[in-house]
Amino acid sequence: MQILDINTVKKQLTMPMAISAIEDLLKTQGEHPTWIKTPERLVIPTFEDSNKNTSGSHLSMPSVVFDGDNEYAVVKLVTICPDNPKRNKPTTMATITVSDNKTGEMLAFLDGVYITQVRTAALSGIATKYLANPASSAVAVIGTGGMAYEQLNAILTVRPNIKQVNLWNRTTETAHEFQEKFKQEYPQWQVDFEVYENIERAIKDADIINLATRATKGLFEAAQIKPDAHINAVGAYQPTMKEVSNSVIEASTSVIIDDAEGGLHEAGDLIQAHDDINSTWTWDQLTGTLNDLVNKKISIDLSQDKGITLFKSVGAASFDAAVALKVAQTAQKEGLGRFVE
Repeated sequence: MQILDINTVKKQLTMPMAISAIEDLLKTQGEHPTWIKTPERLVIPTFEDSNKNTSGSHLSMPSVVFDGDNEYAVVKLVTICPDNPKRNKPTTMATITVSDNKTGEMLAFLDGVYITQVRTAALSGIATKYLANPASSAVAVIGTGGMAYEQLNAILTVRPNIKQVNLWNRTTETAHEFQEKFKQEYPQWQVDFEVYENIERAIKDADIINLATRATKGLFEAAQIKPDAHINAVGAYQPTMKEVSNSVIEASTSVIIDDAEGGLHEAGDLIQAHDDINSTWTWDQLTGTLNDLVNKKISIDLSQDKGITLFKSVGAASFDAAVALKVAQTAQKEGLGRFVE
């Protein structure tokens, strides 16, 4: 078994690699729907009765992947700790195991923190590739926590002509820290940054808006953004959370989700819009899934006036499996990490 810590994972996992792995998985699902099995995740709330800790959650996310020859079981264990930034630790902590279903042998034990960040961002990257204006030149990053770094990296990977990055965070200091750290850790992207104290100014001229917050109400209205803006919404991962307002959802010509089944329980933005008697949006207006886009069941003409497009991400174990399996197989071939019997 290979043991791969976060530094080993970081050395080999790139954004193009993750995007490719997930797109390949989605194409496999399109051709062979039964080859990828992803049962509903187990979610256990944490610290619900504590006055000293913010409530989070623990998740068990299993998936089975068959590639036509071999089959693997990949399981991610995640603990979401909202207070971790105060401890200088990621909010999302995770480990991943990869096993060979033929023998039951565990092939790899991986740190899952970076894989989670990259695969979540890769989903936004794929959505941006299919839904955002190819001539996009400005992106607004709303919420500059740990997930935002790879989110921006993914967007720049698929839209490398972007030159302007607008930052907004409830704590302005965090946005400035993000700017400096991103410049240091991602020197391949030559972009101009501007930190805004006012969210309306940050999003006003953005072609792409990336949301990664724990907000409980919509952060802006449709009239405040460009009429052809693309939005990636990766925060608001509980029914009680909401970062995309009803007006934005209702104005979107396309609403895409990564996991439709999971969204019914976790996509707070869409759940609340559906349940709001004053909202005109309901689940039957969902345009489709990322799988539909990649497999060309849905096609968005980006050369025309496409209108506002919205991608909502809730994640699924199969996406973690695609990336973790790629990392584990590469590590095994190249002898990376630490081997234990």
